[in-house]
Amino acid sequence: MWSCRLNQIKSSRTEKSIANSTAVAEIPSVQSAAELMGAKEYTYFFRQVGNWRDLLELFVGGNILALVLGLAEAQSWQALNLTHLLQYMLYINWVLLSFAACVELLHQRFARMGIKAALISGFLLLQAIVLITTVSLNILIHFGMNFHLQGLSAAIAFDRVGMHQSFGILLGMFCFRYLYLREQWSRQHHSELNARIQAMQARIQPHFLFNSLNSAISLISIDPDRAEYMLLNLSRLFRASFQELKLVSLHEEIELCRRYLEIEQIRLGERLQVEWKLENKDLYSQVHIPLLTLQPLLENSIFHGVEKILTKSTISILIEILNNQISIIITNPYSQDHAMLKRGNGIAIENIQQRLNAYYGSSVTFRTYAGKGIFTTVVQYRYK
Repeated sequence: MWSCRLNQIKSSRTEKSIANSTAVAEIPSVQSAAELMGAKEYTYFFRQVGNWRDLLELFVGGNILALVLGLAEAQSWQALNLTHLLQYMLYINWVLLSFAACVELLHQRFARMGIKAALISGFLLLQAIVLITTVSLNILIHFGMNFHLQGLSAAIAFDRVGMHQSFGILLGMFCFRYLYLREQWSRQHHSELNARIQAMQARIQPHFLFNSLNSAISLISIDPDRAEYMLLNLSRLFRASFQELKLVSLHEEIELCRRYLEIEQIRLGERLQVEWKLENKDLYSQVHIPLLTLQPLLENSIFHGVEKILTKSTISILIEILNNQISIIITNPYSQDHAMLKRGNGIAIENIQQRLNAYYGSSVTFRTYAGKGIFTTVVQYRYK
């Protein structure tokens, strides 16, 4: 059953349920705001330069600049020389591609810089690329015309360098002004996201705390060892909730969830059954996940599923790692009579979705399905 469900999820790009149900919530993935969570200074572009969307935006801007230069030279659409326009486009795109490659190569150094230092260094790097490209083209053209380098002088090698450097300055001002605005937007987005994540991380449902304490108190007189074990697990769970935002190994997150479920099993007794299906467990210590990602989902499964149903209920958790992709499937029973299910799950889903996006970007898939008394949560992302 597990493998059948997982294969259906992997192959499905539609909004159909894996259990003939209808999707009740699907949150679109958003681009990663920053990889340096908690850093006071970070440079968004210089860490995301390999992203094809950012490169596409730069190339579109560069080609617009090439068109402006071609029109400035022709002074009208009718006199526009397509050959010159193509030369401008090839030259500017080459400079931008070389710039992106150099930034990717030096990304660790850029990462240690502040915003202003990174932008200034990037601007100087762009001008150096323009200079080297112009000189190299002049030498190549001279060799292509004469099939030797005799007669090559400094005047020939540095021909039109001044004009091309002015183009480079214009290109740099255009691009880096845009990058600076993007940087400011990403900083604001990062601050808002980090505030929401910290609020989510510090939140454990009050009803869970009170119910757990009441259960522990009731056990003290009849089973003190069990009460002590329950309180120890509760303290570990709260200690984790107050830690700084960070990535932990998948193994640590699963152990934390096991302790949480042990607390709930003591409280709910035979009403709560848990089924784990863990694949490729040898990789769990190497793969990372944001702290307290699975626990709120299991908490929702109990609060909106098990506690609403008086009969014996089973929560199933499937975790598989395949081709650098983590697939997590959580299923729990739910009652069609509870209309607030979607709203209650939405808070945790939205926050956890943003936490995963902050680290893993657009590779994250987060969907929920409800049908035939079963609620299913699907989380997939590619780890680094």
